[in-house]
Amino acid sequence: MTGSPRIAFLASPAADAQAALARFTGRHGQCPPDEADILCTLGGDGFMLQTLHRHGALGKPVYGLKMGTVGFLMNHYQGREGTLPDLMARLEAAEPAVLRPLEMVAATESGATVGSLAYNEVSLLRQTRQAAHVSVELNGQVRLDELVCDGVMLATPAGSTAYNYSAHGPILPLGCSVVALTPIAAFRPRRWRGALLKADTVVRFRVLDPYKRPVSATADSHEVRDVVEVTIQESRDRTVTLLFDPEHNLEERILSEQFET
Repeated sequence: MTGSPRIAFLASPAADAQAALARFTGRHGQCPPDEADILCTLGGDGFMLQTLHRHGALGKPVYGLKMGTVGFLMNHYQGREGTLPDLMARLEAAEPAVLRPLEMVAATESGATVGSLAYNEVSLLRQTRQAAHVSVELNGQVRLDELVCDGVMLATPAGSTAYNYSAHGPILPLGCSVVALTPIAAFRPRRWRGALLKADTVVRFRVLDPYKRPVSATADSHEVRDVVEVTIQESRDRTVTLLFDPEHNLEERILSEQFET
């Protein structure tokens, strides 16, 4: 990257993030997101996902600085106490990671159809004390007639270290063109641990007995209640580019997660 990029600084409501926002804009100025060359987010992973959902369609690269509790998608702040990081030098050296989100289309009991994107995962969860009963269909072919579980999810490589990993799903390397289908507390089939699927697979979940056993679907943080059918596939025309410091790029973080002791 050459020259001085126009930067849109976006910060979470947290006090530390708001203080950093004031300092960064005082030094580098502020630009509206649609006119910026780069979006710089100040917060945690939750705020990063909010930014991607709100501004991802602009196609601008996003550089995040961790000012929250969870920052897998963020860069370390790394400024000395009371000082700002050398942002321009870090942007110049930053390495891109291109992410392709999942597209979810959920049909509800009321007949509504709701669409949403997911950069981490789409998850289905039971809404009551009773287990969910769900069938799993891949590219039009039923693979599981009945999955009895607390829930089930489809995770991207970038999201594979998050909720998916907590549910004992696999960690996926970036660029592998694979997604993880992972059950959450599966009761039947007893030994089913999920599957790895080609990223272009069309996955359809049908909720069995949705009135007695209601299920919600969540794409990242967007929840849809009382779903009867959820179709998910990788987006064909939407990508987002995250920027990372070379020594802490996303590929290295995914590898490091698998060798922690």
